[in-house]
Amino acid sequence: MKKFKISYEHKARDDIDSLYDWIVDNQGSTVIANKYVGRLRRYIDGFIMFPHRGTARDDLYPGIRLVGFERRVTIAFMVTDDTVLIVRIFYGGRDVAALLDDEGGDQT
Repeated sequence: MKKFKISYEHKARDDIDSLYDWIVDNQGSTVIANKYVGRLRRYIDGFIMFPHRGTARDDLYPGIRLVGFERRVTIAFMVTDDTVLIVRIFYGGRDVAALLDDEGGDQT
């Protein structure tokens, strides 16, 4: 079975950092934040073996896929021949279509 590489766009890394900070600010605990972000990263690591999960959303941006994590996070990603590119990570019911559109489809 083919294994894919995982790569993160800069904005996706920033999204994870912001999510961590939000949890610390609202829960008052780095332990909780570390556990949640750890679960999120392990979930994303699972794309190595099964990259085509979620829903294709070419209507938002060509090649983009969306998948939920623990009912509060939406992961936007793209799959190439050998890589899963994590584009953005949205928390708390944000309007993914509007946020991707605001970026002008620029996935760099």
